[in-house]
Amino acid sequence: MSARKRGDRPNVIFLMTDQQRADTVAPGSVCQTPVLDGLRQRGVTFNRCYAPNPICSPVRASLMTGMLPHTHGMVDCTHTVPPYRARLDTSLPFWSSGLRDAGYRTGYYGKWHIERSNRLEDFGFDDYELLDYFVDVHHKAQSQRYLDYRRGLGLDPEQTRLATRGVVRQEGYREMILYGVTDEPVESMREYYIYKRGIEFLQQAAADPDRPFLLFLSTGAPHDPYIVPRPFYERYDPASIPRPLNYADDLGDRPAIYRRLQSVWDSLTWEDIAEATAHYYALCSLIDTQVGRLLATVDELGLGENTIVVYCSDHGDFMGAHRLFTKGVPPFEEAYRVPFIMTGPGIPVGTSVDHITSLLDVASTITALTTGESFDCQGRSLLPLLQDANVTWRDEAYAEMHGQRFFYTQRIVWQDNYKYVFNGMDRDELYDLATDPGEMHNLAADPAHAKVLKRMAGRMWEIARETDDYNLYKAEDAMYRFAPVGPRWTE
Repeated sequence: MSARKRGDRPNVIFLMTDQQRADTVAPGSVCQTPVLDGLRQRGVTFNRCYAPNPICSPVRASLMTGMLPHTHGMVDCTHTVPPYRARLDTSLPFWSSGLRDAGYRTGYYGKWHIERSNRLEDFGFDDYELLDYFVDVHHKAQSQRYLDYRRGLGLDPEQTRLATRGVVRQEGYREMILYGVTDEPVESMREYYIYKRGIEFLQQAAADPDRPFLLFLSTGAPHDPYIVPRPFYERYDPASIPRPLNYADDLGDRPAIYRRLQSVWDSLTWEDIAEATAHYYALCSLIDTQVGRLLATVDELGLGENTIVVYCSDHGDFMGAHRLFTKGVPPFEEAYRVPFIMTGPGIPVGTSVDHITSLLDVASTITALTTGESFDCQGRSLLPLLQDANVTWRDEAYAEMHGQRFFYTQRIVWQDNYKYVFNGMDRDELYDLATDPGEMHNLAADPAHAKVLKRMAGRMWEIARETDDYNLYKAEDAMYRFAPVGPRWTE
């Protein structure tokens, strides 16, 4: 694709949520997202888009660099470990910097959580305001402007008042608020404020129509705790929410740590889980409404015809699947598969793509659609899928988990309908997602699937070598030799 001239370059609006499952925006979902339903009908939906990691900072750095966490260095969250355990390689380019260098006006508002300097001018953004809070009920933020905004509404600037709450209690741990309802106005919510700032950016950008723009809005919702204004909560009846198909899974043939994590939620009945799910869906609906406000402004300003809109999340949430919540080392689809919708010039209308894609693919795709240039990374450009539904495409994705605070080691390979999980701390997993979408039957020990297991483990080693994950592929000493096949295996 040849480089585009400045006047031919489309605008980009990139909308990202935190911890939103792919099925919340799927047709027929119990979750009410009418604006995103309309966005899906005007563009393309990637139905099998995977995150390269199940937690915030590693994925966000991957999205901006197109690199796996072991390459960019941010293998854990910025606030959970000392810098020596997770540090971004700042020599790697961000696709946002490429757009600014190409003449784009750039703005970023909301949650950052990629690295620790919080100097976004170093990563391609001219204007920014961060609400890079550690997600808790106190809504701690770095933005004094937002705190002043809440104060101007007559509210406590740092703490949202809760009318109801659901908590999890365990001996020796602080009380954990899982969900709650607030009677504070919708306008007080961070999500409303972030989109308010985005609307202000659009109004300013429209005054200079010869200069393309990149607007990036990043909400903390629907990350736990699921705190939602009452009008959105009242849209849902917890009694009507269906149980996940894998709710009864005892995780008996999976790593023991999964069962230990499952026990965290033992005090919750199904009614409690349905209540939490209603709050989570209500947060998704809140975001959907804010997207509607923004898109209405796009139309009012006459920007729609030359603006690419992207909607995605960094990772998902178990939300009761396997009787688990939030995310973590259990590698299930609910945590890894994310919504990914694109609309705009050069993008098909009303289509869906069932091929496997990754958030690693964002960097090269956005760069190609805007500047017409390539972006050197470990992801793939999605342009072939946008241009030809019948194109030859390798249905494969890869993810890695470096363990969060407790150092669990994990690699995941998706190929066609199979999913292989290498667990450095316990037994491996193999699933056939076509026959077992709920991932309740681990086939790793099934002799009938031995060839598949070896092939996918072999592919893991290939990717490790291709991406120079030497911590993995050079592990041939005695204490590491327990994968189905070793790193020198060939089929």
